[in-house]
Parts: sequence; structure tokens; C-alpha cells
Amino acid sequence: MKKIITILILMISLGTVAQIEDPIKWETSVEKTSETEFTLIATATIEKSWHLYSQNVPENGPIPTTFYFDEAKNSFKKIGETIEEDGHTVDDKVFGMKIKFFENTAVFKQKIKLTANKKIVNGSVEFMVCDDTQCMAPTEVDLEFKLSSNAKIASTDDLNSENNSSSSKGLLSIFLIAFISGFAALLTPCVFPMIPMTVSFFTKQSKTKAAGIKNAIIYGLSIIVIYVLLGVLVSLLFGADALNALSTNVWFNIAFFILLLIFAASFLGAFEIMLPNSWANKVDSQADKGGLIGIFFMALALAIVSFSCTGPIVGTLLVEAAAGGNQIGPIVGMLGFSTAIALPFALFAAFPGWLNSLPKSGGWLNTVKVVLGFLELALAFKFLSNADLVLQLHWLEREVFIAIWIAIFGALSLYLFGKIQLPHDSPLKHISVGRLSLGLLSLTFTLYMLPGLWGAPLNLISAFPPPQHYSESPYGVGYMRLGNGGVSNVDIPEGAHLMAPHNILAFNDYDKGLAYAKKIGKPVMLDFTGHACVNCRKMEQQVWVKPKVLKVLKNDVVLISLYVDDKRPLAENEVVDSKLKPGKKLKYIGQKWSELQTIKYKANTQPFYVLMDHNEENLNEPVAYTPDVDEYLNWLEEGISKFK
Repeated sequence: MKKIITILILMISLGTVAQIEDPIKWETSVEKTSETEFTLIATATIEKSWHLYSQNVPENGPIPTTFYFDEAKNSFKKIGETIEEDGHTVDDKVFGMKIKFFENTAVFKQKIKLTANKKIVNGSVEFMVCDDTQCMAPTEVDLEFKLSSNAKIASTDDLNSENNSSSSKGLLSIFLIAFISGFAALLTPCVFPMIPMTVSFFTKQSKTKAAGIKNAIIYGLSIIVIYVLLGVLVSLLFGADALNALSTNVWFNIAFFILLLIFAASFLGAFEIMLPNSWANKVDSQADKGGLIGIFFMALALAIVSFSCTGPIVGTLLVEAAAGGNQIGPIVGMLGFSTAIALPFALFAAFPGWLNSLPKSGGWLNTVKVVLGFLELALAFKFLSNADLVLQLHWLEREVFIAIWIAIFGALSLYLFGKIQLPHDSPLKHISVGRLSLGLLSLTFTLYMLPGLWGAPLNLISAFPPPQHYSESPYGVGYMRLGNGGVSNVDIPEGAHLMAPHNILAFNDYDKGLAYAKKIGKPVMLDFTGHACVNCRKMEQQVWVKPKVLKVLKNDVVLISLYVDDKRPLAENEVVDSKLKPGKKLKYIGQKWSELQTIKYKANTQPFYVLMDHNEENLNEPVAYTPDVDEYLNWLEEGISKFK
């Protein structure tokens, strides 16, 4: 009887830990917008406490929701990209980024245009769901959309309003950044001297003070119109599809890297980026006509003449705004930039006495321009880093990126302290308080980045350099940190690596890890995990780092980490039919480990930990997310104690 009760208890405990989760259901529907245009709607119903990630997740974050449609096979064309609802955006401390997700329900809409008679459109969606303790491996579900001639006719305005509302927060950020950039452009040699000249012109040429103020305001509004039209032009030329691809497309990122290098060289004084003089002459001749048209052409003349200073800033803003994937991002960016440029002209026209308080033009204007050049140079490498990460070339790993930024901001510090002079600098007799303060700030930032070469997280700039795992090693190549803080050269067996930042010896291949465990006579700990598993990172950062737990993981077990979201293709001889989904093949490494976990352990969520002997038998019951350090340590010690 006692044996029966014991078996029942074990079965119940196993059921509470190892179970197949299915927390999300997909339904499809269709709305008709015209005779040949339809809106495909995919609705996800999400169980309580679980959440589904957005389509737009920053690089190195969780797996985004992705929809696939075979346009050629299904005889239709997509119109724009798949849009989604607002969802919830949180500042995720584990990934160090803002992440958007959905709870309870999520609705996704894709507009299409038929190119042939069609009654059914097929597609699929790949997604990842998590709750507070576990995540599921990336899952792909087939979708079927039945087109009907009497389908409900939807308003395209409703579709557009959903898309616009979901990006309102991003647009506000674009506007604020552009507004600040506009003030930076004001302090360049091409724009700043124009303020007193232009305002004085309006106040002297106008018969009354009110007329002068009115003309200056019209002048400012003309500046805004010109730059906003530029934003509209960029949006129309590229469209929403192309803009959405900017942040992840390799060639776009490389092109932006080269573009920003050119901008930086221009600001540093290598050459000037100028529009043809004939343009300025023609526009200037139109400005003499007077009236509203004349004022508009005066504003256009300012934009053309100051292009050598404002062009690089405007170009960078358009790149950043477009990379956000929002079609009206460039328009909002130009609105913010031009508002900052136009504001001083209106204010100084209303209060001309303020002109006397403006500092005189001089060498400090070129200093501002050079500082902007250094910033452009630093930003350029972010785009190159994006391309390197996508291609996984490992040419611009974290240490190299940080070293480049240290060199750039170190050189900027020397420039501000007067130790470096560039072609257009005036002789520097003394350093102003402002320049000294900026130099000290740059030097402090440079020194702050130095520990990043040895694995420091650098939270202030976490969004710029590659993630910590994309590096040679946090503590130097081929070395690991000991308990006493020193370093020691370690002999890494074939197929293993030092898992950063803990330097635990780990395998990512089941067979190689098991063979090594048999060789050295230690038990195996299987770690079913994922690159984008939030709770896996929490365990590693909050539980594994504790000295008692870390000591066990380093010395008493052989760790085999199996990533269920590993998208690397399997070798040809390893591609087999799925046992869970008849008719489908396992193509990726992650699918292999996910199926192993599901079939052998009746679980499909991560993290999931198994202690086993050399006969691949469990030493104790597997556990999932266990944030209690003592409980997790007891589990480790219990299993290891049963190893023979």
C-alpha cells in the first residue's frame, strides 16, 4: 500500500512540473474592403497570466510574432505590413530594453489584393509565449483565411487608426529627439549668425513692429513647411514596407554606416557637403519679390545655404526616424527639427532687444560642429554593429565596439581640452568653462566605458553595443574567474564553452556533453532554455550567480544547455520527420531539442532542468522556474547525492 501511495505522489508531482502547455488559440476571419481587396484577421486568445510578444521586438530580445504568406502561391499581393493593437510596453530589466506584448487577446490584420480568383488564403504564424515562470519554445501554426464575396466590408480608416495609435509613443520620442537636434543645429556656424541678420532685416524692412513680428512668424512657419515637406517626400519615396525593413536589413544598415561616416567627416572639417550654388542663386532671386512668396523663398534660401551644417543632422534624423518602421516617423522628425529652428526667429522678432544677449559668433560655433561630428561617428558604428549581428560575422563584437567608442570619445575629450586641433578651428588661447565642463563629461564617459572591455554591463549605453554574449569573453579569451577574484587558464574540451558571465563550462550538444560526463564521472544537468527566454535569464542572473549554487554548477555537474529557439539548420543527415507533427520535418537545431523535451519529459516550457545519470535516467524529479535559491540548491544536492 505504501508503495502505491508513493507512486501516486510521484505521478502527481511529475504532473505539476512536466505538462504540455497550450496557452494560446488562433482564429481567423476576413473583412472585405473592395471587390479585390480583403483584410485577413488573425485573433489570438491567450490564457490568463500568459503573454504573447509583439511583431516588433528589438534585436537580441524575445522571439517576435511573425506572419508568413506565400503571395505567389496564393495569387495575391500584400498591401503594407501586418498591423497589431497597442498591447503593453514594459521596460524589461532582464533584456535591458523596452518590450511590447499582449495579454488575453491580440488581433493582427493584413491587407491583401487578389491578382487571381481565390477562395482560400493560406499562411502561418511563428510566435513565443511566456508567463511569470516559464516560456514556450517558438511555435509555428498554420492559418487558413476563407475569402467570401459577402464578407463584412471594413473601413480602411479603422485599420489606419489602429496602426497610428500603436506607434504614438514612438512618434513622441522621435519628435523630442528631433526638437533637441534642431537646437543643436542652431548652434552651428551656418545657422546661428543668420538669426540676428534675418530678424534685423524683418524689423527694419517692416513699417510697424507688428508687421515685423508677423513676417518673422511667417518666415518661421515657412521653415517648418519646407522641412516637413522633406519628411513627406521621404515617406512617399520609401513607403511603410521599406521603412519597416530599415532597422533589420543588412544593406540598409551598411549604407547608413557609410552615410554617417561621410556626415562625420564633413562636420570634422574634411570637406563641406553643399548643394549646387545655382540652386541658392535661383532661390535668392525669388526672395526679392516680397510678400508671402518672397518670405517663403527666403526660408528656402536659408535651408539651402545652411545645408552643409544642417544636412548631416537632418540625414541622421531621417535615418533614425525611418528605422523605427513608422511611415510618418520622418514627417514627425522634420516637424520637431524645424520647429526648433524656426522658434528663435519668431521670438527674437517679437522681442528684438533679446538680440543683444546673444553671444557673438566665433570659434565656439565650429567647436559645436566638431562635437556633432564625433557624435555622428560614434552613431555610425551602431548601424555597422546591427549588420554584423544579423550576419553573425563576429567582426564587431562587444569588446571591439566598446574599444572604438572609447577611442572616439577619448579623442573628443582631447579635442575639448585643446590637445587636438582640426582644420577650421580658431587658435585656442584659453578654455572656457563650458568647454572644460563638456570635456570633463566626455572624459568621465570614456573612463566609464573602460570596464566594459572586461565584461561590465555598461547599463547607461546598453542599447548601443552588442549584447554581452556577443563577445570574445567577459574576462579575456580562454580565461575564467575563480572564487578569489583571480583568473586561470582552463582547458576547454571539444564542443564546450565558458558560459558568460558565470564562466560555467557548458555544452550545447547532448551527445558531446553526455560523453564528457561519462569521461570525468559526473552527473548531467540538462538545461532546456532559449536565447529569448526571459525566465531562463532570470534564473541565470538571480539564482545561478549565488555562490553556493555557482559552486555546484561549476564543480559537481556537467551542464548541457539545449536552446529550443536555436534557428541554425540541422545537418542534412540529421533532418528527420517530426514525431509530434506528422508530415513536417525537423529543420532547425532548436526544433530537435524542443521535441526531445516534449516527448521524453512531457513538458514544452522553459526553463526546465533535469538531473540524470550516465544511463540517461532521472536522478530526481525535473524542475521548472525556481526563483527560491535554497529550494533550487536543495534540488541540485538531492539529485547529485543519488548519483553513483
